Amino acid sequence: MNPIRHFLLALQFFTRIPLPGRVAAWVGFDKDMQRASLAYFPLVGWLVGGVAAVAFVVVEALLPAVSGAGWAAALLSTALTVMLTGAFHEDGLADTADGLGGAVSRERALEIMKDSRIGSYGASALVLALLLKTAFIGVLAQVDVALVAVTLFAAHVCSRMMPIFIVALLPNVGGRADSKSAATASEAGGTILAVAIFWTVLVLVIAYRWHAGMFWLGGVAASGLAWFIMFGLLRRRLQGFTGDTLGATQQVCELAFYFGVLVSLHFGGAA
Repeated sequence: MNPIRHFLLALQFFTRIPLPGRVAAWVGFDKDMQRASLAYFPLVGWLVGGVAAVAFVVVEALLPAVSGAGWAAALLSTALTVMLTGAFHEDGLADTADGLGGAVSRERALEIMKDSRIGSYGASALVLALLLKTAFIGVLAQVDVALVAVTLFAAHVCSRMMPIFIVALLPNVGGRADSKSAATASEAGGTILAVAIFWTVLVLVIAYRWHAGMFWLGGVAASGLAWFIMFGLLRRRLQGFTGDTLGATQQVCELAFYFGVLVSLHFGGAA
């Protein structure tokens, strides 16, 4: 087992960060590495969330100290994460919305999700998700900039943990060798879950110690509820998961995390 290689494989798949040719050749690829790389999806969230947090703080500091500065920083930070990941998860959200948005059969839903074209359900879901993400971060910025940085960091990590639970509990029904699920195993064993949970819990400890206090509990709770809804939907409609639905799960759980933190702040008297 080589954790560095497994992490770099996950990094190649989930971001647009290029690796030098020799490094990519050293990393390699096989089905066992596919399975092992699942454990490092939350660690990819460390990188993406860290970039989002730094970008937000820097942009907000460079803008005039007016009420709209936080919203502009939120939009630019979000745009940077979309560029960094190649809109990978957003694409999964749009495809999933197209497939599951209408009252169609399981077979038809899977067929729709394989279509590269975006429909009205997908376009609506994508626009609403980006608007909600920007809005939630912008509202958080009205409370405290440092809290935004911590929340972005934790949300990107935790939301990347949630699809692994889907993989562990449902079968892969993607049925395509070149689909997004091709780089994920059809199962996630105990070791994979343990490593992924470690990286997730560690970021929550950092959030607690650094700034967020216990407000992140609201984010975790809301993200867990969103996961439960997604799990029930996938089990009922598809009897399994595809690569697109894993991306959709990440997006939904990320949005829920922001919302949960905001609710915790409100009822905790900090907002």
